Amino acid sequence: MTARTRADLESLRGYVPGRSIPGAVKLASNEGSTGPLPSVVATIRDAAAGVNRYPDNGVAALVDRLAVRLDVPPSHLAVGAGSVALCQQLVQATCGPTDEVLFGWRSFEAYPIITQVVGARQRTVPLRPDHTHDLAGMLDAITPATRLVFVCNPNNPTSTVVRRDELVAFLDAVPDGVLVALDEAYHEFVTDPAVPDGMELYRHRDNVAVLRTFSKAYGLAGLRVGYCAAPEPVATALGKVSVPFSVNSLAQAAALASLDVEDEMLDRCRGVTVERDRVQAELLAMGYPVPPSQANFVWLPLGERAASFAEHCLEHKVVIRPFPGDGARITIGDASENEVLLAAAREWRFTS
Repeated sequence: MTARTRADLESLRGYVPGRSIPGAVKLASNEGSTGPLPSVVATIRDAAAGVNRYPDNGVAALVDRLAVRLDVPPSHLAVGAGSVALCQQLVQATCGPTDEVLFGWRSFEAYPIITQVVGARQRTVPLRPDHTHDLAGMLDAITPATRLVFVCNPNNPTSTVVRRDELVAFLDAVPDGVLVALDEAYHEFVTDPAVPDGMELYRHRDNVAVLRTFSKAYGLAGLRVGYCAAPEPVATALGKVSVPFSVNSLAQAAALASLDVEDEMLDRCRGVTVERDRVQAELLAMGYPVPPSQANFVWLPLGERAASFAEHCLEHKVVIRPFPGDGARITIGDASENEVLLAAAREWRFTS
């Protein structure tokens, strides 16, 4: 007998991770190039002795610590296996088969995947020509079936942002019963003061959830831990749809240790943003149409030439992330890694 699986999964495009090539500079996955701080590594090493025991299913110590740090009630927080897991839990917690999830496109590659996996319907709105979210268009696209809206800020993969006045106006106009998830995975790299802190917007509204992660700025991508601040009914629902013990004990210990050295981590982030601005300026000087970045990566809107540019970089031992037909995303590495990338870009040259 042959087992049957869901027929709609035949059309599901799986998530495509950034490639790793031995001996090549990897600038494809928006990881932190320096890894976690030494004290965090030591904590992980010590915590490994206890992996014969199940982790705390409620992640209580980390929830309590985040509640103090963010000045929010613990009951408004949920922790998951990376913010992407919490994205899926938000869809599960808000949507049934006839409900819709709305997001800009192109945006985080996982949004359409998790929406289809959950069994909800997706509705997308193209980004504006400057590669930013068209919030007016998204507002017009909300229907009675819309239950959840993702706004990725800064946006992955375009690195662009929505600024305060526009986002506040959008949130104020969203109909009752629609939850807006502000996906702020790259929040720690934002240097533009006009970009709002989603936590401040969440405090004054009952229709906003904020997603953050320890994967990027904290260098814990391999351990998978993120968190969501949301109104209490939403946070409670996230707990109900979570996979038991999904946040492992090493991830919990590492996240707590990372918060102990947060000032040093933020210094590292500032170093990344300095390199980001340098790389962006160099690429602009070469003629590449790079939109302003507020993340730890830059976006090259190369359209149909994105794949050939990625292959050219690979020939020069640099792995970047192409999105065929749209563009290429390049993570900011250390100065020497970025120089290898810039040399490859200088040789390929952008020509309009």
